Amino acid sequence: METIKIPVWFWILAVFFLLWNIMGVLSFFSHVFISDEMLTKLPEDQSALYGDYPLWTNVVFAIAVFGGLFGSLGLILKKKWAKLAFIVSLGGIIPQMIHNLFFTKSIEVYGPGQAAIMPVMVVTFGVFLIWFSKYATHKNWLK
Repeated sequence: METIKIPVWFWILAVFFLLWNIMGVLSFFSHVFISDEMLTKLPEDQSALYGDYPLWTNVVFAIAVFGGLFGSLGLILKKKWAKLAFIVSLGGIIPQMIHNLFFTKSIEVYGPGQAAIMPVMVVTFGVFLIWFSKYATHKNWLK
């Protein structure tokens, strides 16, 4: 049986996205479990944003970040199911980012550029990771 050599750039991207998704999980926990004391330390307009997030947004946030984390682990472990995890993740990303951009005052609080940069980047990475895992499967890097 022929051994397929996986290029170094695959591992660099896999580790980068694993770290990216670990940061997403940390962001999730800091958002969901922010203390009242920490909320009072934020500027008033930023603190008020926390009241604009209904429970379902925390659920899709969790789906997004944990799907991304599992997908990234799948890449590291060279598993085909990474693609499915990234699809699940994107299924959480899209409603979360739509809510953040259009149903909160994030644009008023942070300005249009800063409020849009992270959602655009997260959606772009989410779509890229689905494509990347499909590409890696096609190259027989993922089994």
